Amino acid sequence: MAPHETLSPVVKTARINSVDVIRGVALLGILLMNITEFGLSNAYSDPSVSGGDTGWNLRVWWFCSMLFEGTMRGMFSMLFGAGIVLFTNRSNDSISGVSVTDAYFRRLMWLFLFGLIHAYLLLWEGEILYAYSILGMFAFSFRHWQPKYLVMGAIFLLVCATALDIKSHVKLTEKHDKAMVAEAKKAKGEKLLKEDSVSIEKWKEILDKHRPSKEKIAEDIAERHKGYFSILNYKSPIIQFMETTILYRIFFWDILSMMLLGMAFLKNGILRAAKSQEYYIGMIVIGYGIGLMVNHFETDYLIASHFGMLESSKTEISYNVGRVFMMMGHIGLIMLFIRSGFLMFLQKALAAVGQMAFTNYIMQTIICNIIFLGFGFGLFGMLQRYQLYYIVGGVWLLQLIVSPIWLKYFRFGPLEWCWRSLTYWERQKFKV
Repeated sequence: MAPHETLSPVVKTARINSVDVIRGVALLGILLMNITEFGLSNAYSDPSVSGGDTGWNLRVWWFCSMLFEGTMRGMFSMLFGAGIVLFTNRSNDSISGVSVTDAYFRRLMWLFLFGLIHAYLLLWEGEILYAYSILGMFAFSFRHWQPKYLVMGAIFLLVCATALDIKSHVKLTEKHDKAMVAEAKKAKGEKLLKEDSVSIEKWKEILDKHRPSKEKIAEDIAERHKGYFSILNYKSPIIQFMETTILYRIFFWDILSMMLLGMAFLKNGILRAAKSQEYYIGMIVIGYGIGLMVNHFETDYLIASHFGMLESSKTEISYNVGRVFMMMGHIGLIMLFIRSGFLMFLQKALAAVGQMAFTNYIMQTIICNIIFLGFGFGLFGMLQRYQLYYIVGGVWLLQLIVSPIWLKYFRFGPLEWCWRSLTYWERQKFKV
C-alpha cells in the first residue's frame, strides 16, 4: 500500500451480505434467550422457579431450549471470529505508522470499556462484549491457521468444556450421595457425625441456589423495582461474578471455540454463501438430525425430573453436542435462504440489523431495562414467561424497521461510528 494511505473502516460495498444477514439473525435471536433474564427472576434454565412452567409457559421454554439455547450466542461469537479474519486480512503492513495489529488491539481496548459500561452503568449482567474483548485477544493468535486446524482447535476446546462439565457432575453427585446417606442416618435416629451435618448443610445450600425459595424470589423482584443506584448496588456483585468466574469457567471455552469455528467457516466459504446448495442441505440434515435428537432428550429429561438439580447437571454434559449441531443446521438454513433470493425485503432488513449489531445489542438492553426495572415501568417478575415474547416481537419489529431506514442516511449505526472513530483515532464520515 502507498505510504499516504490510511487504515479505514470497511466501506458498504465491500461488506459480505451473508455475514451481515446471519449476524442480524443471531442478534435478534439472542433476545429470545436473554428476555427471561431481563424479565424474570432465576428462570433462564428452570421455568418452575418463576414465570410459570405449565401450558404456554412450558411450551415456550421447550421451544426455545430445543431450537435456540446456545445457538444464537454461538453464531454471534462465530461472526466475531470471522470479523477478526476480515479485519486483519486487509493488510499486514504498517500504514502511516499504525499497523493493523495495533488497530485491532485498540479496537478490543475500546470494546473492553464499552463492555464495562454496558454491564455496570446499563445494568446488564448477561453482558458479552467484555468477554469478546478478552477472548478476542486469544483468538487473534490463530487467525492464520488453515480451516481444518481451526476446526480441530474448536473441537479441542469443546472437549475440554465437556470434561469440566463431567467433573462438575461427578462432584455434585458425590455431594448428593453423601447428603442422602446422612439424611438416611438422621431418619433412623442415628447419631450424626460432624461431616454428616456438613454434607446435609452443603447440599441444602446447593439446592437453594439451584431453586431459590419464594421469599428469595420476592426479594430479588423487590430489589429490581427500586431506583437506579439501588439496582446498580444490587447487581454489581452479580456482574462481577459473571465477568470473572463465569468468564473463565464457561465463556472461555464457549466463546473461543466459536470464534475459531467462525474463522474456519469464513475461510472455507460457508459464511460467504459460497458452498453448493447440496452442501448447505447436508448441514441442515446432519445438524438438525443430531441436534434435535440431543436437545429433545435433554428437554424431556428435565421436564420428567421436574428440573431436578442432578438432572440439570447431567444435561450439561451433552449440551455442547446439541447446540453445536443445531447451530450448523441454522447456518445451513440461513445460507439457503440467502441464496434463494426469497423475501429480499426481509434479507435487507436483517442485513441492516447485522450492520448495526453493536447499536442494536445495546438498544435491546436499554429498552428492556426501561420496561422491566424500577426506574422504568417496573414489570420485572410481573409477566408470565410466554408474555415476555410479545415484547421480543415488538423489539424485533422496531429494529427491523429502524435499522434499514437509518442506514439510508448514515454509513454506520451510532455506536459503530463511535467505535470506529475511536479505533482509527479519527472522526469518521457519518452521513451517506
